[in-house]
Amino acid sequence: MEFLTFPIIIIVVIFLVKFFRVIPEGYKGLVLFLGKYSRTIEPGLNIVFIPLETVSVVDIREQVMDIPTQEAITGDNVSCMVDGIVRFKVVDASVAMFKVQNFTNQISAKAQTALRDVIGSITLDEILSKRAQIAEHIKSIVDEAAGQWGVDILAIEIQNIEIPADMKRAMAQQAEAERDKKARIIKAEGERDAAVKLTEAAQILSGAKGALELRTLQTLKEISADPSEKIIMTLPNTFFEAFGGKK
Repeated sequence: MEFLTFPIIIIVVIFLVKFFRVIPEGYKGLVLFLGKYSRTIEPGLNIVFIPLETVSVVDIREQVMDIPTQEAITGDNVSCMVDGIVRFKVVDASVAMFKVQNFTNQISAKAQTALRDVIGSITLDEILSKRAQIAEHIKSIVDEAAGQWGVDILAIEIQNIEIPADMKRAMAQQAEAERDKKARIIKAEGERDAAVKLTEAAQILSGAKGALELRTLQTLKEISADPSEKIIMTLPNTFFEAFGGKK
């Protein structure tokens, strides 16, 4: 009897082990009873009545999916190539599995369509300067549809924006012209400020007795640092006044 009991115990243990199903962390298990959804099981050790019940595992972690490069025409009729990424997470595993066929493909298709539509409604300058706002607009469009599939869109990011070579040259010329314009304005403002200061200095020098002579001596000191090629002849200020008096 003992010889027969041991094999029976082994068979019973093996049979019972089949009823246990381990769900890894970061996943959820969807139990189907005779092909119909019955419940959702959490990560860990769970009892499943095989073969009446089957389990489908769904990844509920945050996932990243590429948006393939899309060719779009902007609102000002410029052709460009744009791509990006979608960050999403399954929040309702049963809806994502049973209410839509291949939810990842649905998200990808919706993101591509929304990307082309949004790019086609704005100008190239807005695309280059408002990338974050555009990505947020696309996210709101995709998130509205993905909510019906049990998926939450966490973020959409625009990665690369490629424009034609002739447009790049035109933009470079425009940027160079803008820099040249700013440089000319800054130089003109500097000359204006310098003229104002020189006028004020001239007024001060003309109003103070002996100030002009001191400034003249200071200038002579500065230009005489290297006298090898300079000949300096000085005349007193009263020299011209003398001739003026005789006249």
